[in-house]
Amino acid sequence: MINLFSTHIASLSIHRVGNKSRNEALFLSEKPYKMDDEITPLLKEFFLKPFRDKEENYFQFAHEADLEFHELFTIVSEVFGNPQEIHEKSRKIASRLYNQSEHPHIKSGEVYVAYLENVQLDNVKMDAIGIFKSELKQDFLQFSEEENQLEAMLQQGVNLNKLDKGCIIFNSKKEEGYKILSVDSNRYDTRYWLESFLGVEAFADDNFYTKKYLKFCQDFAKDVVLPAEDKKQEVMFMNRAVNHFAKNDSFEETAFVNEVIDNPDLIPEFRHYKSEKAPKYSIEDLTTFPIANTAVTAARKKIKNIINLDTNIQIKMDFINPESAEKFVEKGWDEEKQMYYYLVYFNKEQKS
Repeated sequence: MINLFSTHIASLSIHRVGNKSRNEALFLSEKPYKMDDEITPLLKEFFLKPFRDKEENYFQFAHEADLEFHELFTIVSEVFGNPQEIHEKSRKIASRLYNQSEHPHIKSGEVYVAYLENVQLDNVKMDAIGIFKSELKQDFLQFSEEENQLEAMLQQGVNLNKLDKGCIIFNSKKEEGYKILSVDSNRYDTRYWLESFLGVEAFADDNFYTKKYLKFCQDFAKDVVLPAEDKKQEVMFMNRAVNHFAKNDSFEETAFVNEVIDNPDLIPEFRHYKSEKAPKYSIEDLTTFPIANTAVTAARKKIKNIINLDTNIQIKMDFINPESAEKFVEKGWDEEKQMYYYLVYFNKEQKS
């Protein structure tokens, strides 16, 4: 978990990167940006706000041969080793981004490279490097007084309420390729930012494994539990799965299977499904791992707990109290109407 409240921008360099395929220029500033008390807090909020509002999915630098051949990893390592060199290194970072800006959809924009101090990651204070980019410009009116007349001029500028792209590279886990957070508001060129420029892959930590295993369970419920049983049991399986993760600090697959899978006939199906699909979720040999509570909370919000019926009726199941659905909802078949039905027991209707 990150805490950016006390983060301080120790140094900031600003450059402009055009689209190389359109022969737009690369402009590299000669000196670092001179900070002041008026603009610094605005820039800090501009840079860091998207990361406070975002689910923490970490990345790490990756190279098919070795990290020592990863240009950005090398630059970052040199900066952490000697922060005084960050402006000169920022010019190399901007140049790397420019060289990757060849797709016609990629927009030109300003690149900000910041050295961040007092960043808190998992309750440990450390330094970090921020790389941010603003692309989309907005029109705004500027006014001036000319004798007895107020004149309006149309200008363009950066909206400080929305960062287009950015990443924070924490001085942590260097051997694995550093821990990195990334944001990207524009989905049309995601590969350009994450793959071409940053050159990262998902960081395989507790959060990653928790999220991947729950996604695997969700697909198993849809692909196996639903066809074998019904929608209610699909929802209830995921209900039990999420609750198992929520009440345990560590995951052990045998205990999970015994507690979550009600139908013994589905246990071998679960084993087979995992052996077949595991590479898709990067959980091939994963049977035990610490559980990340933040990933469980995020997964609970995304998992649908509603049964949609073709008679325009919805039944919403309660993820907090799953025993209610087990005790008070029954499914049956009406011979006269030739239709399925759900029988719901209750004492009284609750006020909304």
